[in-house]
Amino acid sequence: MASSDLTKGKATICIVNYKTLDLTRLCLRSIRKFTKYPYEVIVIDNDSQDDSLEYLKSLKWIRLIERKDKRDPVGGYAHAAGLDLGLANCNTEFFVSMHSDTFVQKKNWLTTLINYFDNNESTACVGSGKLELIPKWRVLLKKATDLRTFKREFLGAADPIGKFRYYNRTICCIYRTAVLHRENLSFLMDNDKGLTGGKKLYFELIDRGYKTVELAPSIMGQYIIHLAHATQAVNPKEFTLRKKTIKKYNKIADQVMSQKTVQEILHDKSLDK
Repeated sequence: MASSDLTKGKATICIVNYKTLDLTRLCLRSIRKFTKYPYEVIVIDNDSQDDSLEYLKSLKWIRLIERKDKRDPVGGYAHAAGLDLGLANCNTEFFVSMHSDTFVQKKNWLTTLINYFDNNESTACVGSGKLELIPKWRVLLKKATDLRTFKREFLGAADPIGKFRYYNRTICCIYRTAVLHRENLSFLMDNDKGLTGGKKLYFELIDRGYKTVELAPSIMGQYIIHLAHATQAVNPKEFTLRKKTIKKYNKIADQVMSQKTVQEILHDKSLDK
């Protein structure tokens, strides 16, 4: 699609769903509640065949695309393939990748984040790295005691494919649609080499000379909440996670889901209309 065919001043928010009813519902309702910038939502369902799909079918304000490819080797592949399908169906100036366990928590979030592009056509992406829902001192302690990070940063350990290289994560990342189309970029790039969805795509943007905006987690965290590992954690029979990771997810999820604002959104059925 030519850039001239894209709707200017509008964004497409793409969410990939797989059996996460409560989380997807909160994600969508939070978008509905806090977004003023012109937008549309595409939800890619990865063959859930459950109540989350029935819920999505009941929503008239989203564009639901059902993806039923049974050849997906792992969940990460399916998620990246879903984002690619959303991108292929995007006809707006901006494409926003968002995880189903990401929730908006502040008005005008999208307007503010898009303003970071500063009308510069060479800026291709605005996003951030990992968001930690733990106290800052624990984040710093984790970094200070991370032996692998020490080996990489101070001993020059090899990282040939960029597995540990920084990238703007797809939890909530905004891209110029025209750039991704023009450069023929895919969220599945180097997935077969172990890179997560969107990582190689981000490297390619930088390596091809495009500018990107890397927001500090403290800034991005003002606008969104990301639980992390939710699809795997709520579907333990289909995915393998360490007990420590599941325990951490459950603790954080309980804290987030009990917040007053979150409960208000979950009980506001008018946001589905």
